[in-house]
Amino acid sequence: MIDSHCHLDVAYYGGERAEVLGRARQAGVTAFVCVGVGRGAEAAEEAAQIAAAETDVYATVGVHPHDSADATEAHWETFARLARAPRVVGIGETGLDYHYTHSPAEAQRAAYRRSIALAHEAGLPIVSHIRDAHAEAAEILRADGGGRPGVIHCFTGGVAEARAYLDLGQYLSFSGIVTFKNAAAVREAAAFAPADRILVETDAPYLAPVPYRGKKNEPAYIVETVRVLAELRGVPTAELDAATTENTRRVFRL
Repeated sequence: MIDSHCHLDVAYYGGERAEVLGRARQAGVTAFVCVGVGRGAEAAEEAAQIAAAETDVYATVGVHPHDSADATEAHWETFARLARAPRVVGIGETGLDYHYTHSPAEAQRAAYRRSIALAHEAGLPIVSHIRDAHAEAAEILRADGGGRPGVIHCFTGGVAEARAYLDLGQYLSFSGIVTFKNAAAVREAAAFAPADRILVETDAPYLAPVPYRGKKNEPAYIVETVRVLAELRGVPTAELDAATTENTRRVFRL
């Protein structure tokens, strides 16, 4: 299994990262994509450092939509520099989050477009965080994406939204939300999406799957997401595992 989206920096796990990675490896996780967003550009720097130090960890770098209004030119210069690092494999997570709007919508749109442009320059996929903004995000990807593959991380839409993103060349990444019984639309999309366009993630330390819901999430718990996603799709767990692993390696070129 590959955890295609997790946060491993010190802000989340402090000095526990070695133990967290150890438990995940023991559970069968063979690679991690560590997402470096937050604290200005510090989390991006740290994610790249973790990836350089751990042979099974890769990094993405960028600005979260919540932080869009605070991104400075110095931050963007850092992201551009880190995008050239050998084990940095994506730009983001970036995108639109109109559920909280911690940054104004216009600032989010500008940062999303700039992130897409950086992904083009670096030849990397874009990792999109989209909440309550699917139609607008799809339009930005249509206008600016140029067909560049990317990942809709922690997909929260239904079948219609899934189809729109798939038509734009995006992959859909499913988190512990698919284990929640009240997430009917997401579960329907998880059953609908083509087998060669789905990934799995934890978004650790957030969104722990059932039976760990309410606890601090960690990459080892991806086992439950893989199991439930396989059930929803009516395939053996090993088949789902192999498909999502191959898809993650393809989109991030691991």
